[in-house]
Amino acid sequence: MNPLKIRKATPQDVPIILQFINDLAVFEKLENEVIATEELLLANLFGDKNVANALIGEFEDKPVGMALYFYSFSTFLARPGIYLEDLFIQPEFRSRGFGEQMIRHLIKIAADENCGRVEWAVLNWNERAIKFYKSLGAEMMDEWTTCRVDENGWANLL
Repeated sequence: MNPLKIRKATPQDVPIILQFINDLAVFEKLENEVIATEELLLANLFGDKNVANALIGEFEDKPVGMALYFYSFSTFLARPGIYLEDLFIQPEFRSRGFGEQMIRHLIKIAADENCGRVEWAVLNWNERAIKFYKSLGAEMMDEWTTCRVDENGWANLL
C-alpha cells in the first residue's frame, strides 16, 4: 500500500480545499453556513497577509484530505500554539490511518516551531472522532465552552 504523502498546500490547491470544506460542512450538517469562496481562500491562505495554512494529504497522487490550521498564542505558556481548524479525510479513505498521519505531521510542525500545544474542537455528537482523538492521547477539555460572536452578532458591539 502506498503511504499518505503530506505537503503544504499551494495556491493551485484552493479548488480542492474549498471542495473539502464543503464536504466537511455536509458531514457536519452545516452546509448552509459555508460562504467561503476560492477568492477568499486564496487571499487568506496565500495572500500578502495570510492568516492560516493548509496541508494536503495525497494518496496515489490524488488529494484525499486536508488539515487547515493557524497559529494561536498561550499567555500561560508565553509561546505560540497551533489551532487545527479543520481536519478532513474523504469518507472512502477513512480508517486507513490518514487522519492520524495528518495530525502527527501537524504536531511535528508544532514541535519544530517551539509551539506549546496543538488544539482543536470536535462536535460532541461525533463519537467516532472523539474516540479517535482520545486514542491519540488528546485530552477532552470538557470544562471549557466555546464562545463566538460573528459578524451578525458584533454589529451591536461596534
